[in-house]
Amino acid sequence: SQTIGTYLMPKLIGRFREKYPNVSVRLEVHSTRKAAWKVAKGSLDLAITGGEIPNELKKGLEVQGYAWDELVLILPKKHPFADKIYLSRKDLYELKFLTLEEDSSYRRVLNNILQENSIESNKLDIEMELSSIEAIKNAVESGLGAAFVSISAIRKELELDTLRHLKVNDLTVKRQLSIIINKERYRSKAAEMFMKEILFSTKDENEIND
Repeated sequence: SQTIGTYLMPKLIGRFREKYPNVSVRLEVHSTRKAAWKVAKGSLDLAITGGEIPNELKKGLEVQGYAWDELVLILPKKHPFADKIYLSRKDLYELKFLTLEEDSSYRRVLNNILQENSIESNKLDIEMELSSIEAIKNAVESGLGAAFVSISAIRKELELDTLRHLKVNDLTVKRQLSIIINKERYRSKAAEMFMKEILFSTKDENEIND
């Protein structure tokens, strides 16, 4: 997904390249569905995803939980709610939301989590659909609306104080990130080392939250 590919994987690949500077690493950013298909076909050694694996692929792939990614609510600094400490669930229906396209893994996971918490995602006011998390953050900073994004995606913005991050009463939005591998397919030695020395060795420190 975009969040994993943009904010998590570069950090992990950086650690790997520090240990093995002569090993070439190729990073591809895809939807969960496309990444799962590529692992199933053997064109990717492994994938880290945040969405639902297609049912038709579940039997042929090994899926291991890796980390929990917290999605947080962000608002423009000048929004009327910006000075609040907490928002109520009812307040969400008064916001104009910026989000990724409807068929994105991020959007499906977010809608499912909200529905599980008795928030009717179909009644939220979607102001605009954008093509990337970076575009969403820029639009929020420009005052165009609110959004749920991974806490890992806004660390720099929080440090620079360019937007507001608010909590919602009795609501925690987390999605599980998973490692996908295909045991029946060949994996490169570099991929095996990356899994053993980077992914599995850092598994306990990778809960991505506030």
